[in-house]
Amino acid sequence: MALKATIFKASLQVADIDRNHYHEYPLTLARHPSETDERMMVRLLAFALFADEQLAFGKGLSSDDEPDLWQKDLTGAIELWLEAGLPDEKRLRQACGRARRVVVVCYGQAADVWWNQQRSKLERLANLTVLRLPVEETKSLARLAERTMQLQCTVQDGQMLWTGGDQTVAIEPLKWKPAAA
Repeated sequence: MALKATIFKASLQVADIDRNHYHEYPLTLARHPSETDERMMVRLLAFALFADEQLAFGKGLSSDDEPDLWQKDLTGAIELWLEAGLPDEKRLRQACGRARRVVVVCYGQAADVWWNQQRSKLERLANLTVLRLPVEETKSLARLAERTMQLQCTVQDGQMLWTGGDQTVAIEPLKWKPAAA
């Protein structure tokens, strides 16, 4: 019998001072049975970093042809394709061919090794941005995970400040590869 996804509810208040974007998002996240709290919270972080009314969670781990998050325009064209983790180069090439902008939010102990192996191939992809999250900070973010969450995220000068309950986590995504101008 297949295991079912665990459903998490989040009320996320985003105050993105860098983009002048302020909004509260009632979100439902399905955590795949093989997904950790850390990965789920990285997906939520990616949502907050690129928050928009049209940004939606994809099927993620349970689908090869959908990202973790994406944003489509009114015609159905993919404006933004967001991946959390360490996707392979072929998947990213395909995503770059399908979407105007592709962003990888990588995290974990293996991220440095992944980047060193993929870097020369990924630097050729003009519409790809690669962000790196520090290991200890994503582990702290994972501790905010609850089945029902009330979270606030403030983004200023590229830094993120997360608050949930009585816990606060500061995260500064590092830009390993910016998209071409």
